[in-house]
Amino acid sequence: MRAVNALAARWAGEVRADGNSVFSAAGVWPLLAFLTDGAEGAAREELADALGLAADQAAGAARELLGLLECAEGVEAALGLWTARTVELEEAWAAGLPAEAHGVLTGDAEADRAALDAWAAKRTGGRIGRMPVRLDRDGSLVLATASALRTDWEEPFTGDIGAWTGGRPTGEDVAGLRRTTTDLDAVGVARAPGGAVTEARVRGTNGLDVHLLLGEERMTPGQVLEAGAEILGGRLTAVPGGRLPLGVAGPGVCVARQRVREPAPPSVVLAAMEFELTSEHDFLTHRDLFGLVTATDGRPGHFPGISRAPLGLRSARQTATAVFSAEGFRATAVTAAEAVWLSAEELPYETTVVRAAFDRPFGFLAVHRASGLVLTAGWVSEPKVWREEDYGWPEEGDGTPVVF
Repeated sequence: MRAVNALAARWAGEVRADGNSVFSAAGVWPLLAFLTDGAEGAAREELADALGLAADQAAGAARELLGLLECAEGVEAALGLWTARTVELEEAWAAGLPAEAHGVLTGDAEADRAALDAWAAKRTGGRIGRMPVRLDRDGSLVLATASALRTDWEEPFTGDIGAWTGGRPTGEDVAGLRRTTTDLDAVGVARAPGGAVTEARVRGTNGLDVHLLLGEERMTPGQVLEAGAEILGGRLTAVPGGRLPLGVAGPGVCVARQRVREPAPPSVVLAAMEFELTSEHDFLTHRDLFGLVTATDGRPGHFPGISRAPLGLRSARQTATAVFSAEGFRATAVTAAEAVWLSAEELPYETTVVRAAFDRPFGFLAVHRASGLVLTAGWVSEPKVWREEDYGWPEEGDGTPVVF
């Protein structure tokens, strides 16, 4: 899983600060691995370098990754291959693909488009209804992966209008989320080379977690997301909330002693934002990153291990979505304020409160807890606009096709 996370960290370095972004290295990695297995020469070497794995290990590692995703609760993953009838696959390469992964391109662009779109929609729970490929008579092979994630929070948020200081140009209210937990380890602050980064871990009930990442304002999205990957991999240590000093302890984090009416344990108050993201990625705009320089040079013959047909890689794209939300709507803010306003006497007890506010552009990693695999990552510069009727469950899907 280190190789997949390493690709995610490198991809994070390409994320721009002026817009939302979501991407899945776990979605593209097995696809690149199967291409590597069928490539030769410089194309094979470049693809293996992008994978971070020896070429002769690529197909086996891809099957292992797909197997992990298939067994993971809350994750649906699939790989599909469609070929024209004129393309005869090499038996050894085709045998390494998952069972029932192979379909046929009929040459009828409309019918083939409908079949591929239906496949993408089914594999992502309807989140992605269109396969990001161009189908015409020249298309002879489509290789695609798709995945969908779904989890419910162990400790749900409540929703209300949020305070966003990220400079959203529309001036609209944004959908805020808030929850209080006694798990002080849910928030931590790390010192990365580019600056301090606050990490808040939101645990799902099925072994999927989302790590929210807020860096210093001068940091780039790549620096923040790479720091999150370093924390996840144990190469960077985050000081947990229970050990943070009083006062401003990190980006968005303040630790204070607070008077309370009854004895209460230390707590973390996490304020975050809902987001709904959709991104389209053209891997050919970052050919070096994905090892596709030689493979897309317009010359056929780079993939003799796939087929003796003169295949040339024409496009490689991904569509990814992510939704981070809370169920329902709550009207407890006025009640809480009223209770504070009515408290005239000095409260007899004191407790520690760690407040973490993700109220400006931040990053996130969706992680399979047991393996540490980063399933999806992204950057939020514009959260969801607040609407009273819109509160759902977190969900994510991505589809990654390659067309020859």
